[in-house]
Amino acid sequence: MKRTFAEILKMDKIEVKRVDNAYAFEVKDSNGNTARMDASSAIGGHNSGIRPMQTLLMGLGGCGGVDIISILNKQKQVINAFRMEIEGEREQGKEPSLWKEVHIHFYFSGNVDMEKAEKAIGLSLNKYCSVAATLRAAGCTIHWKITIK
Repeated sequence: MKRTFAEILKMDKIEVKRVDNAYAFEVKDSNGNTARMDASSAIGGHNSGIRPMQTLLMGLGGCGGVDIISILNKQKQVINAFRMEIEGEREQGKEPSLWKEVHIHFYFSGNVDMEKAEKAIGLSLNKYCSVAATLRAAGCTIHWKITIK
């Protein structure tokens, strides 16, 4: 199926450039934002950047965070601070080794209603967040809990 020019323009472009003689890469998005990726020293990398599988968990945090803040702002919740801790467990003895389980702990401070926070997180992780949907489609289970101060 042929795509229209408008559809092609909507594609995202990432550049990946090797920056050492091992496994370090600089990645750049279409807006010029950069990050560094590398492999662990166990396989010959230098731990000089984020591991590729970690970027998926970071993407989950960013995707979910945008949704959650947007939803809570629309509900007039006052968020003074917001952060997440994300831990993932990968499949053992398989290649590729996918994320099997992800645990997210959401921390809020401010005047945030627990029920509204729970609903916002549920909507994000189960409906809106494309990264969460991608992980679930690969068989990953996402667990979460909330702390409000």
